[in-house]
This record gives sequence, structure tokens and C-alpha cells, in this order.
Amino acid sequence: MSADSALLPDASTSDAPVCARCAAAGPTCCSLTPGLEEVCFPVSEMERARIVEADGLAVGGFVHQANTEAFLAQMGRLFPRDRKILPRLFPPGGDHLRLAVDPKGNCVFLRADGCRLPRDARPYYCRLFPFWLNGGAVTAFAAPGCLVHRQGRTVSRMLALLEYGEAGVRELHGRLRLAWGLPPKEGMPFVTPSPARYRP
Repeated sequence: MSADSALLPDASTSDAPVCARCAAAGPTCCSLTPGLEEVCFPVSEMERARIVEADGLAVGGFVHQANTEAFLAQMGRLFPRDRKILPRLFPPGGDHLRLAVDPKGNCVFLRADGCRLPRDARPYYCRLFPFWLNGGAVTAFAAPGCLVHRQGRTVSRMLALLEYGEAGVRELHGRLRLAWGLPPKEGMPFVTPSPARYRP
């Protein structure tokens, strides 16, 4: 069991029952609207290596995506206090890795019963969803298609449905920030761009 897997009680293998039910009903948080791939979250080199190690997938799970204006705007919405450093991490005209999707917009790792990856091998963004930190507070994305969102309705009930704790969400969010090259908490000084970028 990795250090990450201790952060969330269900982290070692499968999804919570509510996530499996959501995957069976579809569409899920593992799907996007075709044509919106450019705003899909990035995957760091550390996250890519962890997925490859867990899944044995050498090719086909990842796509190079341009750092478009829409992508940088999306990142700015996720990290409003870090807007000034985002172009250094994701330079306009450059690219980043993201998870590959099929023609319908489903993640290539999605099965009928949920993600085929063990939870502790998934990208941090996937492990956090539907939760996020906003101004230091644990919040949830407005995701009407998410069964956890529909059944829980409040952050505390959504956390309970997934058997998550606020401390685990905060820890994973900090790890996501580090993996993507940001300081672990909002407002901390930016030191240097992350060397953890994927370079073929």
C-alpha cells in the first residue's frame, strides 16, 4: 500500500459502490463532451509513470495536448491565485499530457463498472473528483451528472458517501499541486518549474 492510499479509506483498489452504480448508468466524470478535450486536466510525468506501472500500458493511454488559451483559462479557474505562474508551467504554444479518450469522449481506462486502474494509480484529479479546494475550503464541483453529487447534495454528505475525510482531500490536493509544478498550498512562493514534465 502506497503512502497515498492511506489518505482515502477506499484508495487501494475499487471504487465506492455509488461510483460503480454511476459508471453503469453513465455518463460519468470519466467522460467528456467530444470537442472539449483541450480543457481536460493535465497528467504529470509522475502520474503517467504510476499508471504505466499499474496497468502495463506502454502506449495508447495518453495524448499530447496543446496548451491552448482555453486550457490556460480553465487552469486559471482551478487555481485563481496561481494565474501568474501557470504560463511558466504550461507555456502557450507548448503541450502537456492528458488521458486519452475514445470517440465518444470516454476515458480509455473506463469500464462498465468504473475505472480499471486501482485508485492509488489514478491521476490525482480523478481521485479528488468531485472535490476541490477553494480558498482553503473543501468544496465540490457542480456536477449534475455525478451520482455522488445528486445523492449527497452537500459537501459533508458527499464526503460520507465516498468515505473520504477533509484531511485526505486537502492532502491529495496538495499532492496534485506538487505533481503539476505548483507550490503545495495557495499563496506559497513559487520556486522553480517542475522537472516532472513528460519529455519523450
